[in-house]
Amino acid sequence: MTIEELSSWLDAYRQAWEGRDPDAAAMLFTEEGTYQWGPFEEPLRGRAAIRDRWASAVAAQVEVTFGHEPLAVGDGRGLARWWVSFAVPVACQRIRLEGIFQVALDADGLCYEFREWWNAEETPLP
Repeated sequence: MTIEELSSWLDAYRQAWEGRDPDAAAMLFTEEGTYQWGPFEEPLRGRAAIRDRWASAVAAQVEVTFGHEPLAVGDGRGLARWWVSFAVPVACQRIRLEGIFQVALDADGLCYEFREWWNAEETPLP
């Protein structure tokens, strides 16, 4: 994997999140891909499970802005710093997340193993 390949994948991830599009997010993964939401959860397995979790996660989000900074690549894996901000009107909150992605891409540029860690800041909406 190159920095450019990782950046391209992250750009597509950004488009999926900012567009709140779980189908687009799921298509970034192989059919058997895994997605681990934090260090203590069991990984989601397969595109359908990833799509369903994504749909649930983004359903209440609005005004999503996402950014990323690739940090390193090697042995088919990449590390990136990422950040996102969104509002959740139903909860009257603005949420900011910042964390690290570990991404493993196959020869077609699809992710077969994804892990994320993050910190969150929640503030009331005005």
